[in-house]
Amino acid sequence: MTIYIGNLSFQATEDDIREIFTEYGTVKRVSLPTDRETGRKRGFAFVEMDTETEEDAAIEDLDGAEWMGREIRLNKAKPRENRR
Repeated sequence: MTIYIGNLSFQATEDDIREIFTEYGTVKRVSLPTDRETGRKRGFAFVEMDTETEEDAAIEDLDGAEWMGREIRLNKAKPRENRR
């Protein structure tokens, strides 16, 4: 599974996110999407961790926490729907 992080500060970097989540276990991947036209960050990210137990602990502790001046929202990411 993957964790969705919403209401993320536009100043957050992949390294910032990785640093916070390594407190809960092994981070396999961090994705910080940007707008195709402007190249600006979109205010959300995805984190994939080594185990579901690690992801659950991170979600439980960090959902609703204030980080970088914003109250972040975490939940399990839903599979992307086919847009065709």
